[in-house]
Order: sequence, then C-alpha cells, then structure tokens
Amino acid sequence: MKNFIYVFGILGFLIVGCGTQQTTTLNEDKEEPVRIANDSLEYEITIIDPGFTSYLATAKPESYYSLSTLESKNWIYVMEWNSRFRSPTRYNTNIYENEIDYQSNIDYGMEVNYKLYQYFQFAQRKYNMRLSSFRID
Repeated sequence: MKNFIYVFGILGFLIVGCGTQQTTTLNEDKEEPVRIANDSLEYEITIIDPGFTSYLATAKPESYYSLSTLESKNWIYVMEWNSRFRSPTRYNTNIYENEIDYQSNIDYGMEVNYKLYQYFQFAQRKYNMRLSSFRID
C-alpha cells in the first residue's frame, strides 16, 4: 500500500513522499502539476496549484539549501499547517483542507523536502499568510 501525505490548497493539492524528480511542462491554457515519483518507493509528491510551476522555475536551486535546514523548516511549517487544519473556525478551510503526515523519522530526501519547502514559500506569498517567523525566501 502506498503512503501519501496530503496538503490541499485552493485549487491545488500536495502529496508528499520521496522519489526521483519528474517535472511536467506547462500546457498553453493550463498549468500541469509538478510531480516527483519513484515506482520502487512508496512515496510520491504532486503539487497542483496555479502558479507553482512558474514559481518553482524562479526559486533558488536545491543546491542553495542543506537537507537538514529544509527538514527542520518543513517540520515547523507542517506543525503550523496542521494546527490551522485542526482549527477550521479560525482558518480558511479552502487552504487547509488536509492534514500533512510528515514524519521526522522518514528520510524523504532532498527533492521532496526542497519542493515541499518551496510550496510553503509559494503558499505564504499567494495566500498572504505566515506559517512561521522565518523570513520568506
């Protein structure tokens, strides 16, 4: 059985796991999802949120970050995201539609952590929110 981590944003969702990178291209009228998958592993990440593909193309490269930095920041972002998910009367349920099952004892690898981190950066800008006291890249 495949393990999935879900994050739903407005018109978008995120399924997180680990694997190799496969990025789709833009369609003329519709942006295709950003996807990372590895058939031999039981994790996958798919991000569907208008504008994320363009944002990712202009983001700092993976090599700019260390894995430990991304993991620690993602952990904080996930904790805040899940807190907001559990408070539907306080936060927009169209943004925080699902809880993220991001486990600190699983090695998701650099690609997944990088894309998850970039999604949090993108979402904070797009939805005008702050998930931590970190400076938004």
